[in-house]
Amino acid sequence: MLLKQRLMQFIKELPHPHKIAVATSAAVCAVLLFLPSEPVVASKHTETALLETGVRYQLDVPTIGDDSLIIEEPDSLEWATYTVQRGDTLAKIFKRAGLTARDTYNVSSAGELAKMLVSLLPGEQINIKLDPEHGFGGLSYAFSPTETLYITPTMDQAEQRTLTSSVERKDVDIRYNFAQGEITSSFWNAGVAAGLTNNQIMRLAGIFGWDIDFATELRAGDTFNMVFEERYIDGEFVGFGDIVAAEFSNQGEVFSAIKYTDGNFYTADGRSMRKSFLRAPVNFSYVSSNFNPRRFHPVQKRWKAHRGVDYAAPVGTPVMAAGDGKVIRSSYDKYNGHHVFVQHGEKYTTKYLHFKKRAVKVGDWVKQGEVIGYLGSSGMVTGAHLHYEFLVDGVHRNPRTVELPKADPIDAKERAAFTELAATRIEQLSNNKRIMLALALNRTDN
Repeated sequence: MLLKQRLMQFIKELPHPHKIAVATSAAVCAVLLFLPSEPVVASKHTETALLETGVRYQLDVPTIGDDSLIIEEPDSLEWATYTVQRGDTLAKIFKRAGLTARDTYNVSSAGELAKMLVSLLPGEQINIKLDPEHGFGGLSYAFSPTETLYITPTMDQAEQRTLTSSVERKDVDIRYNFAQGEITSSFWNAGVAAGLTNNQIMRLAGIFGWDIDFATELRAGDTFNMVFEERYIDGEFVGFGDIVAAEFSNQGEVFSAIKYTDGNFYTADGRSMRKSFLRAPVNFSYVSSNFNPRRFHPVQKRWKAHRGVDYAAPVGTPVMAAGDGKVIRSSYDKYNGHHVFVQHGEKYTTKYLHFKKRAVKVGDWVKQGEVIGYLGSSGMVTGAHLHYEFLVDGVHRNPRTVELPKADPIDAKERAAFTELAATRIEQLSNNKRIMLALALNRTDN
């Protein structure tokens, strides 16, 4: 009331023009207050729209029950990762995850693919999803860098919960890399110096193992040159692939090998690298005595023909059959110790002496590269080694130099495609040599 009296007193004391202005403003406000207005609408903008001052924009506001209003609930299922320990089984892992024996059975029975969960290896990982209502909610198992097994619950036509298994495969990007080296002390050291892995060194020797005895025939100055695969998934390196082309210069003789789409290696002119016999039955071993028709025997103390090659290596080194054949002798005597003879058709025979232990018996059929015994020092010897003999029509021949049966050529239907591929691979090898030579010259100049 006091405020109203003071306000009236204030207006009375105003000059006459000011009283007219105040009265006019009050009248305008009263009129605007009672005039009808436009319906109230909401407005919004997008990243592609510009708003103008004074312009109203329509906004559709959904209400509860409107199909356009979608509220996503958070996933209530939880994933956990379990690393396979030594002695682990799927049942043990599921037990650690809080799952039941019934869950283990159901997952193991979820199709043919689920059987791979039977042979888990230490260090592998399994991801398990837990469902508060059903227990098991899902599983993923990456059994290779490119393949992952998934086992997931689904609802069948009868609205029954079942488990299904599937494999997701990632695309692998193949890139090519190059390496070359020169032997100064040993092939193994040259491979390491060239940046090769242990597997790549062994693979390179295996490719040329039918033509070169890597335990006896390598010399300082021998060189190798190769093209190999590198594998990438989503731009990330995941491992090495196979060697696709290689060249080996041994004592002035050059051998070339090209991998074809059938997985086999062929010479540049299409002849198979695989031959009837390996040049050596033992890999990367020091040779203590070479083929010599006259040799002073260290035990018998007399001159005696040495009709084979001796490979000195650690006791227990696996000895391979040089070719496919039938075991015609597997026995022991005081001179040869434990020994094995293999007949290869009607023309060839190979003999292996001084084993620690034999791995085959008479009548067995053996494949090239199959282990037939283990190197030792049985019989009349001065130290552990393998004595290897090669006979042609019953006559001893030097296994390092004897001419072996010619390898079969590539199938005539594949000749054109192989020739085109071989030209590409040979060009890659040549380019690699030129690049490495240029780099070597550049280092010399600097």
